[in-house]
Amino acid sequence: MIDSILTWTVQRRLASIEYFRQNPHEVQARVLQALLLKARATEWGQRYGFADAPSGTEFARRVPVSTYEQLYPAIERVLRGEPDVLWPGQVQWFAKSSGTTNARSKYIPVTRESLRECHYRAGRDMTALATSLYPEKRVLAGKTLSLGGTHAPNPFRPTEEASRVGDVSAVIMQNLPSWAEYLRTPPLEMALLDEWEEKIERIARHVLSINVSVLAGVPTWMIVLLRRVTELAGAGNITEVWPNLSLFLHGAVAFGPYRELFRQLIPAEQMRYLEIYNASEGYIALQDQRDSEDLLLLLDHGIYYEFIPLEQVESENPQALSLEQVELGCTYALVLSTNAGLWRYAIGDTVRFTCLAPYRLRITGRTKHFLNAFGEEVVIENADAAIAAACRATGATVRDYTAAPIYFDAANTSRGGHQWLIEFNESPPNPAHFTATLDQTLRELNSDYAAKRHRDLALSPPVLTIASTGVFTRWLASKGKLGGQHKVPRLSNSRAIIEEVLCQL
Repeated sequence: MIDSILTWTVQRRLASIEYFRQNPHEVQARVLQALLLKARATEWGQRYGFADAPSGTEFARRVPVSTYEQLYPAIERVLRGEPDVLWPGQVQWFAKSSGTTNARSKYIPVTRESLRECHYRAGRDMTALATSLYPEKRVLAGKTLSLGGTHAPNPFRPTEEASRVGDVSAVIMQNLPSWAEYLRTPPLEMALLDEWEEKIERIARHVLSINVSVLAGVPTWMIVLLRRVTELAGAGNITEVWPNLSLFLHGAVAFGPYRELFRQLIPAEQMRYLEIYNASEGYIALQDQRDSEDLLLLLDHGIYYEFIPLEQVESENPQALSLEQVELGCTYALVLSTNAGLWRYAIGDTVRFTCLAPYRLRITGRTKHFLNAFGEEVVIENADAAIAAACRATGATVRDYTAAPIYFDAANTSRGGHQWLIEFNESPPNPAHFTATLDQTLRELNSDYAAKRHRDLALSPPVLTIASTGVFTRWLASKGKLGGQHKVPRLSNSRAIIEEVLCQL
């Protein structure tokens, strides 16, 4: 009965989802006006005339696009407890990102409104869509096993216990409404442990006897937990421990390279996978179709969206497009104005629209995470697809990877190349075949890469370096970024990251 009541409750959101699918521009205009009205008396609201209720075009003319570095002086004041800077009142919670846009961590304000109207509303949407897409799975009949990070006192206000910073997953878990907390496992105090090895061990032992029907978390770390649970249970695979397991809600990293490994870990016909796009800055999109991995852009969740064409990202005055101006197939840098007080904030992610009615997209990478040392313009979307194709061709499964340029040297002055450092769960029996498939798939997906690789004129064939087991975990641990939302940067135009990881071999 509880399962039926919860399903009915969350599915009431389906009508709202359909409304913004059908009326995207009206909904976005309304979101912008609500944001401006709420923040009109803040410092930024007064500086840029939010009380005038400017249109989207006028809003874009008045307010500059900001990177984290440009917005940081205002964010630091919020961190230190100043009220009414970017958003009304004093902000108590901050999501601490892994700093993938630059070397240092980023602190993103998480307001009461962003928790309630963005993250939790999107969580209900996710649950509503899952129960609607897979009614036969009885998604809410068991527990959702969620892996997250931890939180700690705000270092800018260490004496104020109420002000905390942490992974966005930990911030969300700590503040979950009672209905959502009822659905999840393990207990909160265990889920928020900061020692990752202890957390995995304690969670694994706790959930052995739990009826887990849904998994939620980052694929990289879920693999570690599933293997430990299976080992503790003395089982052949995880379905022997959790026979009702039927859904994995995953995000943070592209799932393609992990798909085959999860088929091996969870060899069950009933298993389904749904992707979510939940960043520190807000819950942005989620998968809403059974037969497509495209993500539905969430339009009534306190976020107003703009999009900068990729070729303008590095320009001094980039011209952001509104939702109605985007085109299919183009890559855009994502710009958000949110109910956490982020105004025209470039979050560093790039997306490509696959559908305009309704608006669906795919994450293509990061504005600063790509390989373009020689004009090849390889983005993460290309890399993940090529890794997945090489795995299919060779029977390999990948645990983690990163890639970087091999620059010209005295012995090779005419050509550059790429080094791919890959940690396998199942190594390819023929590494040369894996590398050749990776190379060929990149050629097929990316015309710039293909041109540079033509007859090896500008780019040498890729170099595969097989990493020893645990090397990326050791590297993350050395950076104090083990577990939670932290992840290995996939692509870089610098060799700094790959050289650090190689030192862990």
